[in-house]
Amino acid sequence: MRSGAQAPSQGIRTYYLLAATEAVSQLGSNVSFFAVGIAVFMKTSHATPIAIIAFCQTLPWLLGAGFAGALADRFDRRRLLILADVGFAVTSGLLLASFASGAFQLWHLYALTLITAVIRTVAFPAWQASIAMLVPDSQRDRANAIGQMTGPAANAIAPMIAGLLYAAIGVVGAILIDIATFVLSMLVLMAVSIPMPARTRDGAAMAGAIWRQAFDGLAYLWRRPMLLGLTLVASTTTFLMGALGVLILPYPLARTHSTVAFGIVLASADVGMIAGSAAMAAWGGTRPRIHTVMLALLAAGALLALTGVARTTAEMAAAFFAFMLTLPFVNTASTSIFQVKVAPDVQARVFAAKGQIATLTQPLAFLIAGPVTDKVAEPAVRAAGWRAIGWLVGTEPGAGMGLLLVLGGLMTAAISLVAYALPAMRHLEATLPDHAAAAAEA
Repeated sequence: MRSGAQAPSQGIRTYYLLAATEAVSQLGSNVSFFAVGIAVFMKTSHATPIAIIAFCQTLPWLLGAGFAGALADRFDRRRLLILADVGFAVTSGLLLASFASGAFQLWHLYALTLITAVIRTVAFPAWQASIAMLVPDSQRDRANAIGQMTGPAANAIAPMIAGLLYAAIGVVGAILIDIATFVLSMLVLMAVSIPMPARTRDGAAMAGAIWRQAFDGLAYLWRRPMLLGLTLVASTTTFLMGALGVLILPYPLARTHSTVAFGIVLASADVGMIAGSAAMAAWGGTRPRIHTVMLALLAAGALLALTGVARTTAEMAAAFFAFMLTLPFVNTASTSIFQVKVAPDVQARVFAAKGQIATLTQPLAFLIAGPVTDKVAEPAVRAAGWRAIGWLVGTEPGAGMGLLLVLGGLMTAAISLVAYALPAMRHLEATLPDHAAAAAEA
């Protein structure tokens, strides 16, 4: 592929086509994920297996994101994405064989989840770094916001399908849908063009062996303390909000004992994120963008605490909707800041390092949340002393998980408020030059 960006209109059309295809692919994957998750939870009644799955999904990114970013900056990003879809289809096929043969065991799921996570680790920086090559900065906030709708749009439909049609299609049917969507994604990627960026001064300075380039993103952020500070705030809050990733399946089920209610609650959460993405796409956020990031993150913490107080299906649906509504404002504005400040030919490495730092503590959160839920929080609900806080989160099954969500939300809000109070954080965009301005001066 030739270096340089496409014509703006062509690049934008390509981006939205790929985003729509990604939404379909995620729909298939999420139907499969929730069907498997329901089967596992119904069989074990424990949150720990789901926590282990979450850990397996995160560990490859934590250990290998730097190498993945180096690969995406060095090789054709479109081909990397095609190869990733091939890998996803193969691992889904193996999971299908495990269930269809009747020989399924939890370790099968753990192993295949780990392999899938390795493939996703390679694919994500390639996709993230492609956005700047397809969409001009004037439309990037809108594109980033609309791009964030793909996952939630799929998530909003997938739990309902998995909850209502679980008995009809089963796990095998869900996995077959997943494989079909990967094939569709491969065909679309083969038909489009994603140009590679021209070499910049930053890219030339970061040239070298791939094992050295794996650490370039971290070094880049270290030399830019303000971007590193923003990433560290995300890392801390990701740890605190990590419990949601573990409890998102068992919490509604424990509160309602209904797969239909489970589907409604999870669908409401993703509708909230779709609504937030649409609002961000229409509004565009503040200038400077950092105000959008920090104020939305503060609201996210407060609303996460509210999800732990909710008890009925309607209350949980409303609370999760409100919480998820705030996240596109955080993610879109933060992503746009990095796209403006980081040169395109090193973005994959920097985005990989950013994500690696942000998820540094996530595996610990996953490993802690499951056992703490099963061994401490939920058993505590039955203790006599629980009445002192039962008025807040209830005394029925699921109340222990609710307390964990309340604590995580309040701590997230507190950390966000402290970070926003720092002048260096509020003035980040004014003091750090854009990559385009730096290139013009070179």
